Amino acid sequence: MAIRLIVGLGNIGAEYEDTRHNAGFWLADAVARACGAHFRNEKGFFGAVAKVGVTYLLKPSTFMNRSGQAVAALAGFYKIAPEEILVAHDELDLPPGAIKMKQGGGHAGHNGLKDIQARLGSTDFWRIRIGVGHPRELGLAQEVVDFVLHRPSREHLQLIEECIGRAAQVMPEAIAGRLAVAVMKLHAKKKPA
Repeated sequence: MAIRLIVGLGNIGAEYEDTRHNAGFWLADAVARACGAHFRNEKGFFGAVAKVGVTYLLKPSTFMNRSGQAVAALAGFYKIAPEEILVAHDELDLPPGAIKMKQGGGHAGHNGLKDIQARLGSTDFWRIRIGVGHPRELGLAQEVVDFVLHRPSREHLQLIEECIGRAAQVMPEAIAGRLAVAVMKLHAKKKPA
């Protein structure tokens, strides 16, 4: 099954642009750059849309907790099954520098995933979980909501950007339907420099 829709989760607006919660947007932008694609706002799909071959890239403009509105609108219009959707999002349960790709699963309290599951009526979509760390694990006193809506440190940003670069490199495999290969390449340990 090939990936026909790649969704990057985030919040619109300059005040959110550089925050951890926008890691999904960062991946969508990286894929678009790598493929020479350009986003344009599509009101009917509640977000910015780009196209890479037969695959759509989507950055919802609905804010995180209503991401499913955009995903369901585009997937419904183009008859894209949940198994053909890949959602990229920030992941508190992974440290900065870690990234995982899988199909299905729960939402772990992530409001974007929760809304997508509700709108699609399925948990069968693919996810790329971009590690941003958890404030408690990083020794910070911040509440989770405050943490994800702030910029990562320079060191953590570099680790997150490296992961996003690796994920963008495996997207051609996912788009071609070679998902097992994409997962294997993404999860392969980095060789020490």
